[in-house]
Amino acid sequence: MTHNLVPDGYATTLAELKHHVDAARFQSQRKANTELLKLWWRIGRTILERQQQEAWGTGVLERLAKDLRAEFPSMKGFSVANLC
Repeated sequence: MTHNLVPDGYATTLAELKHHVDAARFQSQRKANTELLKLWWRIGRTILERQQQEAWGTGVLERLAKDLRAEFPSMKGFSVANLC
C-alpha cells in the first residue's frame, strides 16, 4: 500500500533542507576558491623568488609548466603565460 499523503510541515521542512544544502554548497565553493587563490599566490611568489635569486629564465618556466601539467592533468592554468 502506497501513501501519497504528505505530512503537515513537509514543504517547510523541504525548503529548510534545500536552504541548508545550498548554503553548504556555497560555503564549500567559497572555501575552495579561497584555497585556490592562496595556492596561486604561493606559486607566483615562489617563482618570483627563484627568478630573483637564481635567474630563472623562460626555459625553466617552460619545464616547470610542463611538469606541473603532467603531475596535475585535471587542473587548468599551468601554462608558461600563467606562471610568468
